[in-house]
Amino acid sequence: MNPVLYVSTLLSKFKNTILLIGCFYCYITSAKGFNNIDTTVTSTRAQAIAYIEKITVLQKSNYWPNINPGLFLANLKSNIYNPLSIFEGSNTNFCGYAALSYLPLHNDPLGYAKFMMKLFEYGKASIRDEKIFPSLAIQKAAGSLIFKGTLDIRPADQLWFLCLADHFKGYLNYLNNKFQPGDEDRMWAAVNYAKFNRMIQRLYNFRVDAIGSDLIRPHVKDLYGYISEKLVTGTVFLFLDNRYLTKKQHSDFRPTIPTHFITVLDIIKKGDLITITYWDYGGKTLQQLSPAFLKKIIFGILHCTKKLSDG
Repeated sequence: MNPVLYVSTLLSKFKNTILLIGCFYCYITSAKGFNNIDTTVTSTRAQAIAYIEKITVLQKSNYWPNINPGLFLANLKSNIYNPLSIFEGSNTNFCGYAALSYLPLHNDPLGYAKFMMKLFEYGKASIRDEKIFPSLAIQKAAGSLIFKGTLDIRPADQLWFLCLADHFKGYLNYLNNKFQPGDEDRMWAAVNYAKFNRMIQRLYNFRVDAIGSDLIRPHVKDLYGYISEKLVTGTVFLFLDNRYLTKKQHSDFRPTIPTHFITVLDIIKKGDLITITYWDYGGKTLQQLSPAFLKKIIFGILHCTKKLSDG
């Protein structure tokens, strides 16, 4: 048979298959153009308000015997209307979970509200692929924490923090990984740097660019320039020694250890001072610091941006 005729016959017989292969190839190659599509789930505050305002009465939950349903609903509404009002509590180790809360409350408040309602009603719920299934000890503890300031009357925050601490573990939890009364103040609730990073990625699908560690400071010559640049494109968290940050006399000598996460809202440099505005759970704080002092207290800088498809 003539080779040309032979090839023509084959093409005729398999034209549908070839067409499908061609279409599939076009799909795959065009998918590279999808890399500007945001894959991080988002919603608006207006959507969250519309959802939560439809809920006027909550029945007491069988899973959370110590949670007052009226206070729970009021707490949820407060967080949605005023995301900066969420509070870690006095003398607790919940700061990492409170800091993380900035992301869902500002980027997906509707998802946050639906998750919390499902957790309250069914005793378990999921965020993406993370199935939050709190232990019986957590179910009894939520709503019962006292002497924690306004956290005492914010059972939704208690529930949220306790469930995150119960679900995610790091090396700080090796000696204490099962909740006992009072563990909200102990290492059981502590969050190390890698654990904070992991929680954000697994719960909210954000891209996290993290520098620094639990022990070694980030090698950044110009911290002001680095932080201000990152603020333009995403959310910035600092892992630092809060004991120095809140102390009036910065010249005191003592070991510098990272103990706290804060969310940077703004940073300005004027002359020899850096003015930093940050959210420290319950409200905004403004401080003026020298570049040397800022470098001394910072151990980690996390930059979170909405994750794009892998095109």
